[in-house]
Amino acid sequence: MLSIYKKELQSFFFTPFAYAITALFMFLFTYIFNVAIGDLTQSTLSFSFTEIFYDVTFYFIFLVPIMTMRTFADERKFGTEILLMTSPVSVLQIVLGKFLANITVFLFMLAGSALFPIVTAIHGEVIVGQLICAYIGFFLWGAMFIALGMLISSFTENSIIAAIVGEIVMFAFMFIDDFSQTGFISQFPLLQDILYAFAAQPKFSYFSQGFIRLSDIVFFISAIIVFLAWNYIVIEKRRWNRG
Repeated sequence: MLSIYKKELQSFFFTPFAYAITALFMFLFTYIFNVAIGDLTQSTLSFSFTEIFYDVTFYFIFLVPIMTMRTFADERKFGTEILLMTSPVSVLQIVLGKFLANITVFLFMLAGSALFPIVTAIHGEVIVGQLICAYIGFFLWGAMFIALGMLISSFTENSIIAAIVGEIVMFAFMFIDDFSQTGFISQFPLLQDILYAFAAQPKFSYFSQGFIRLSDIVFFISAIIVFLAWNYIVIEKRRWNRG
């Protein structure tokens, strides 16, 4: 698994890819941070960053498919998937290695965002407890969508298609709670409860408000495991089909 992890990290950091996507993330964070400052009604900066992180999720959803679209699609496109299939590395190790590499890039992006709380702490006040909750929630939220993006990438050899389908699926997943509250769905209480149970945004909103609930942590971790398990099944099935 370590060899796969190193290979994926090299594909990210030995090219402009990781730095470009981090720059985009920092641009989005900077923009939302400046808007938040402009909305302040007092001269002293006082932030928990909860609302900022919640707003960032909407824009960050555009970046996740770009980050994950090449994970398996490019392996199939350039024929390197055959080398993976015939290597002594297990499919589980392949999936986990690629996942951890994507998570490392995600953490690299989050590390850059830490500049804003530091600057705020110097010139104002940061509500540390809520800030920590927001970071934990955003990490779990991002990790879940990274696992989902990898799964979508495993279905196609075209990274552009993987990105487009990923955007559609992730937006649907992101706004499933709004859909469950529509007049039509509300006519079916059981269906409404089921849809709301799979909604990620209401669970992330608790983190963004500075609350950590065990049920929300279990939801995100379970979703990550399910998406990675499906990813494993897809790759393992293709490996067996190749003989």
